[in-house]
Amino acid sequence: MTGWVLIIDDEEMIRENLKAYLEDEGLRVAAFEAVTPALRWLLDGSHCRVCITDLRLPDMDGNTAIRTLHRLCPDMDFLIHTGSSNYSLPEDLRTMGLDNACVYQKPLSDMAPLAAAVRELVLRENRP
Repeated sequence: MTGWVLIIDDEEMIRENLKAYLEDEGLRVAAFEAVTPALRWLLDGSHCRVCITDLRLPDMDGNTAIRTLHRLCPDMDFLIHTGSSNYSLPEDLRTMGLDNACVYQKPLSDMAPLAAAVRELVLRENRP
């Protein structure tokens, strides 16, 4: 599989567990605690196919992060991993292609569905 999976989550245990799980699935993963270092990584020339982001981040909210990352990398797909039980996708994110299936509630009792969604998005890039 090509490209990277980007994880942005300020909760170290969640970020590192998700990173390890996806790496065990054969994916290349870069994980950051905030949006700013993730943006620096992308601006340094890294190509990322999928971003999994939390909504509550130390340097900007997740919706703003998705908008910012989408402007920089318009072909990037997004999955939201949040502890917010009353989250509702803003209309502009829906227009970008996100829907309720892109939102995963923390804590995940089983990471397999999220990993399957990531694999599907990564594989989509590799199809002719």
